Amino acid sequence: MNQESIEHAGAARGSYGSYAVGFLLSLVLTALSFALVMSGVVSRPAALAAIVAAAGVQMLVHLHTFLHLDGSSEMRWNVMAFLFTLLILILFIGGSIWIMYSLNYRMM
Repeated sequence: MNQESIEHAGAARGSYGSYAVGFLLSLVLTALSFALVMSGVVSRPAALAAIVAAAGVQMLVHLHTFLHLDGSSEMRWNVMAFLFTLLILILFIGGSIWIMYSLNYRMM
């Protein structure tokens, strides 16, 4: 195998700059959530909504920056595999919660 075929066979690689930007965005989002809770400026429901929003944005930053998942045609199969994994995870967690709730209801 020549070097060109080896470079195009794997996943895309980011530069140090893109990794630094992803890391800094992750730190800012984490610090923002922490400061929001520790300051007590907003109500609990608003803080919870802000934390969930920051967590969602942080997951997207991680998926794009570190796992290199995007909408390009080269990454389509990786994105589909990720979505299938997410579906299975939701089914397992949702099914487990449903079973535990049902058992708790029947034991009372």
